[in-house]
Amino acid sequence: MLLSWFATAIALLIGDRLLGGVFVGGIWAALLAGFLIGLVNTTIKPVLFILTLPVTILTLGLFALVLDAMMLGLVSWVVPHFHINSLLSGIGLAIIIAIVHAIAVSAVGKRRKV
Repeated sequence: MLLSWFATAIALLIGDRLLGGVFVGGIWAALLAGFLIGLVNTTIKPVLFILTLPVTILTLGLFALVLDAMMLGLVSWVVPHFHINSLLSGIGLAIIIAIVHAIAVSAVGKRRKV
């Protein structure tokens, strides 16, 4: 859980550097936003995913990126010093978060014994 939180915070800071439409005001804003993204993804996102499942199936899963961007927009609305200017910036940030999470889990995650 801490790995996910720190990976999200690092991904937000990377997104701030790479994307013009994303602004993160510093490490504390990134940590707070990372915590709230985890909270939103465990509480609100599953309900919305079920409600939008037909659209997600019709778009072959691409609408899941839009849903991720919407969750990031919700968090940016609540957290000071964290702003996302457009839906496209939110989708780009969602992709960056997914890539950073994949790298963090593969580098530090638990190894399974077969």
